[in-house]
Amino acid sequence: MKQFLSRLPLVVVLFIAGCAGHSTQRTEDLLSAAGFNVVIANTPQRLQHLATLSPYKMVRIQRNGKERYVYADPAQKVIYVGGDFAYSRYRDLRLSKNLAEQDIQDAEFNAERAAEWDVWGPF
Repeated sequence: MKQFLSRLPLVVVLFIAGCAGHSTQRTEDLLSAAGFNVVIANTPQRLQHLATLSPYKMVRIQRNGKERYVYADPAQKVIYVGGDFAYSRYRDLRLSKNLAEQDIQDAEFNAERAAEWDVWGPF
């Protein structure tokens, strides 16, 4: 058990580090799961307009009298477009994902703290 707990912080740190490199992909996965539509920049006009958008940032726009949320991914040459419901769902998914990551960080901290108590022996 001690050996497992002593290795747990390393495993958790490696897991978190691995996930950090994929934050854009995770965002796009959450957007898709929330119901955002993927629109491909497949014309010269779309590509030109895509270049003017803030990359990897959520932007609220008005289009045809409706509020829309747009997330641009210039590397993939797409935008993600959703309405109020999709945006609300995206925020909820992102919050639950952040809470799960916080739980992992708490587990790492608790494992480190548990290892410090080994100097006291069993009690």
